[in-house]
Amino acid sequence: MRLITFASGSGGNCALVSGGDTHILIDAGISMRRIGRALGNLGLGYDDIDGILVTHEHSDHIGGLPMIVKYHPIPVYAPPVVGRRLTYAIPEIGECLRSIPAEQSFDLGEISVLAFHTSHDTDESVGYRLESGESCLGFCTDTGCVTPEMERHLSRCGAVLLEANHDEMMLRYGPYPVSLKRRILSEHGHMSNELCAAFACELAHAGTRSFALGHLSKENNTPAAALAAVRASLDAAGFARLPVLVAPADGEMEMEVPACCESD
Repeated sequence: MRLITFASGSGGNCALVSGGDTHILIDAGISMRRIGRALGNLGLGYDDIDGILVTHEHSDHIGGLPMIVKYHPIPVYAPPVVGRRLTYAIPEIGECLRSIPAEQSFDLGEISVLAFHTSHDTDESVGYRLESGESCLGFCTDTGCVTPEMERHLSRCGAVLLEANHDEMMLRYGPYPVSLKRRILSEHGHMSNELCAAFACELAHAGTRSFALGHLSKENNTPAAALAAVRASLDAAGFARLPVLVAPADGEMEMEVPACCESD
């Protein structure tokens, strides 16, 4: 299985997961044309996409969906509350929408998909665990804390993409208004570099062998700061050999997904 991010950040989010002949988008928060161009660079088109998984209804995760479902009737999968929000935001989504219960896996082509709850400032938000063959990927952004569901379903994934949204000091002393800082720092906001680093160590102990960092803030973080925080924690915990990649806000990041692992 392979993960390629097309965009990751407050300006838009979209990733492609491929396993065998199955291709799935996670979120579509950038334009239809931009996604199509990224797919074309991989020798793919919208006709090759088997489904779109939506994490929640904020615009940076669904901005491209209205045009996509208008011109390409691709199934869009979301848990019930997210699905209802999508019908309000995108009336034309119509029969493309498929409601999926959280905590129950289903097969989408050659990939098994399970949604699990995260903690964000919306009525429902989820991350995803995806399995194909022996490979297992965890995908989790937009959460202000580590939920029990995250711990349960991300443990022993071969690779995990985690949110490393902000450097806490950059955010606290930066230009954002106090109300926005409080929202981001809350348990329903976004994960800091430090929280991401601590959780990455926990997952490494449980067997994860590769990490990617996503949804970095352009204003309150840098790729170097996020990487340094997570790298330092993993190195100190004895995981210096584990690779850590950073998904750019604009542009692609690619990683091969290792097999599921048992606890050390």
